[in-house]
Amino acid sequence: MNTYDLSGKTAVVTGGAQGIGLAVVERLLGSGARVASWDQSAAQNESIMSSLDGDTFAASCDIADIASVRKALKLSEEALGPVDILINSAGIAGPNARVEDYDDDAWAQIVAVNLTGTFNTNKAVLPGMRARGYGRIVNIASIAGKEGNPNACAYSASKAGVIGFTKSAGKENADMDIAVNCVTPAAARTPIFDQMSQEHIDYMLSKIPRARFLEVEEAANMITWMVSAENSFTTGAVFDLSGGRATY
Repeated sequence: MNTYDLSGKTAVVTGGAQGIGLAVVERLLGSGARVASWDQSAAQNESIMSSLDGDTFAASCDIADIASVRKALKLSEEALGPVDILINSAGIAGPNARVEDYDDDAWAQIVAVNLTGTFNTNKAVLPGMRARGYGRIVNIASIAGKEGNPNACAYSASKAGVIGFTKSAGKENADMDIAVNCVTPAAARTPIFDQMSQEHIDYMLSKIPRARFLEVEEAANMITWMVSAENSFTTGAVFDLSGGRATY
């Protein structure tokens, strides 16, 4: 396994209590970072963070609520120091249905968490990063944001929005040593599958040329390099994690 020196850095991982977020937390801790996990599942988040080796902090946070994000940032910086790294991994898939049958409230919730939540977390940490002249941000998008998945219009649209947002934020902050990038994973077998129909899960697998789902550790490996000082030139970019599915 490649190693990256993140000693002295403070990272925030949203959705850090499970799935890709948790794998990233563990990889960052192994690289020497201090890590704050922001997650809505407060009890689970606190239990997991306290069980890990390293300097951790658990904050209860709803990333769709800017006040909740600002509170989590304040508490995290009081506990661990100024935030150098953000990995925005929290997200929801929502139900599977055709556009004409899609539930209006579900659409609003998915966009609020996946897209507005990305805006909120980036907006909260960027002023401090700019004041210090350094930062690394990775927003978790999806291959669905590039190609669109049928019966998942809200998820696909929200993740396409994350890609566009990341490109904009990357350009805005390219005048400093701040990198804002995103990744477009294919599906990984995480608790988000609980929100999907088996038919939709089978569809996603059928589209991956590697004929398997992404392993969360594979995502964490790429993301850890992306938030290291070595990633000093690329910003506003989309990194593929689709197992060969992406066509651009």
